Amino acid sequence: MGLVVKLPFATSEEFVAKYSANVTWGGIYLRSKAVKLPGTLITLDLRLTSGARIIYASAVVHFVTGQKGSGVPGMGLRFLTLDPETKRFLEGALADRPDARSRVPPLPPGVGTPEYTSHPSHPPLPKPPAPPHTLTSGPVELTAPAFEPPVGEPLREGPIIGIDLGTTNSCAAYVRNGKPEVLKSREGHNTVPSLLALNVRGKFVVGHPAKGQLLTHPKQTVYGTKRLVGRAFDSPIVQHIRDRLAYEIARGQDGEAAVKLGNRVYSLQQISALILREVREIAQNQIGQPVSRAVITVPAYYNDNQRQAVREAGRLAGLCVERILNEPTAAALAYGHGRKLRQRILVYDLGGGTFDASVLELHGNVYEVISTGGDTFLGGIDFDNAIVEYLLEEFQKKTGKVFQGDRVSMQRLHDAAERAKCALSERLDSRIHVAFVTMIDDTAYDLDVTLTRQKLIALTETLVDRTLEVCGEVLRAKGLTVQDIEEVVLVGGQSRFPRVHEKISAFFGKGPSKGVHPDEAVALGAALLASSLGQQEGVVLIDVLPMAIGVGLPGGRFKSVLDRNAELPALKSYLLSTSRDDQTEIEMTIFQGDSDRVVENEYLGTLKLSGLPMLPRGQLQVAITFEVNEESLLKVTAKETVTGQRVTSTFSTRDTPEAVKARLALQETFQDEASSSQDTPSLPLKRQGVVGWLKGLFARP
Repeated sequence: MGLVVKLPFATSEEFVAKYSANVTWGGIYLRSKAVKLPGTLITLDLRLTSGARIIYASAVVHFVTGQKGSGVPGMGLRFLTLDPETKRFLEGALADRPDARSRVPPLPPGVGTPEYTSHPSHPPLPKPPAPPHTLTSGPVELTAPAFEPPVGEPLREGPIIGIDLGTTNSCAAYVRNGKPEVLKSREGHNTVPSLLALNVRGKFVVGHPAKGQLLTHPKQTVYGTKRLVGRAFDSPIVQHIRDRLAYEIARGQDGEAAVKLGNRVYSLQQISALILREVREIAQNQIGQPVSRAVITVPAYYNDNQRQAVREAGRLAGLCVERILNEPTAAALAYGHGRKLRQRILVYDLGGGTFDASVLELHGNVYEVISTGGDTFLGGIDFDNAIVEYLLEEFQKKTGKVFQGDRVSMQRLHDAAERAKCALSERLDSRIHVAFVTMIDDTAYDLDVTLTRQKLIALTETLVDRTLEVCGEVLRAKGLTVQDIEEVVLVGGQSRFPRVHEKISAFFGKGPSKGVHPDEAVALGAALLASSLGQQEGVVLIDVLPMAIGVGLPGGRFKSVLDRNAELPALKSYLLSTSRDDQTEIEMTIFQGDSDRVVENEYLGTLKLSGLPMLPRGQLQVAITFEVNEESLLKVTAKETVTGQRVTSTFSTRDTPEAVKARLALQETFQDEASSSQDTPSLPLKRQGVVGWLKGLFARP
């Protein structure tokens, strides 16, 4: 007989997320009030709500349930033959589930005792692929599509939109008739999940469809890359976090952190570009005309490498990035829009993966940042991790067993933790129940824990305190006190946590403002700036450098050239003299950070000066200019002063940060020469004192 089943799922990803536990290589379990007798031959045709076929197979009723007055009515269908499309679908859908290798249909928990019937005369079962640990066949690896960059540079025409490229969610906005409005996702939501997935058919999906397969295919679903973009693969930060992620962090072409999906490696700029492409297409559909220009926001505490990476992601998405804007500044624009305020505010931006705090002075349409700081590894993800660690401890207490879940099980825990965290913003307790979360010694275990708001506060108190430490440091950097702040503006999804409101009120002596939407303010502010670009009476932004930029010195020391909180744009020049006779090449390593030690700062690159005239030591001088624009993007130039000609220079980032820092630490022979620089003031284009602290910078004859 033929059996056509229309499933209540819109996509294959949704089917996998919600129903794959009922499928194995051997068959499928279907709940049904009307069942067929065991042994009945069936042609099975499973379809999505759209009518698209998802499974097509010949099968036999292997067992039934719920026919003896107890249990759930249903039947287990044992596959006999599968069409090629179904085989490919199951290879992806079941790849991360070792238990799915069973050659009989599954018996889901709670449906009752099965009534089995054997049928030896039926054709043999379809053979599943060999397990990953055998020598005959490796793990199933999906064929991933190649990334196709746009041809040529994006055209600078049409409307400009504002985009908040977030860790957890992204949001786009556009000013229509003088009023900023959020552009809704394809599913009608105000935000788009910042997730990219390679689905079981080898296609990329973005946003909500990608989130639908996060539980079942975490290895092929990329999330949270905002923390890693612009960082080297060998950096301690990347090495520390890579083992905590379900997907694979790989080495990129230039030594940067990248992602492996299927059989290809993608740069994090490409991952971000695919998310930006989705946002761009959403904007085009709603605005009704092509979109190729955008203002994109980044955390205020992003360094130069990270900002350059976001700008490159925009280009790969086919966008002309008109401006990179700091997220707290964008939120302040949304807060002050149309209000003609004159006050000093602090923007507290606690998002999914990063935290920023910025103090701004508002004077009508002038928004001046006077101090900023942050932590690019502090956000909602860390709150989720704290809950998951607690759940694992409770699991071991209740069962006496150490949790042994795979990537899918861990992702189910993270998903449950996030949902409980959100629920506890409105309730005092939340039950976390994850059924059949792991198998230990052939026994299935559930996780069932009730989490209270008080326990959540205890688990995450130190995280909230870290945000207040940053706020205090940002104030002290400019000699301010909490009494100097007239309003605290909360931004970011994690800022909804009631404990954040309580701590902010206690720290500043006043409750936070509720004048902006925590999820939408940054995108709306970006749209407002986008709308004002090119207008004579538009918004005026005065921003500051989030972290100092300087050079590495022998002994592993850091010498600041442009200080933190320097008003942007900023420019500073120095004279660099040769330290040896006939020296033709000099190297200068450049770092960004607030520590006196290069090992604690971010390596930006190495400036290589070549083609210098051969002159006696000290007679040749090169003017090095550090220039940072209003987006905090760095440009370094060099000019040889003897002949007035520009020196050939390249800004290379191919050295690993650790190799450069180790090289600096070993330059102890230059320590005495450079030590006199400690008391040397940073004066532009002054000969005295500058040569002393730069003469040991990797000078090569």
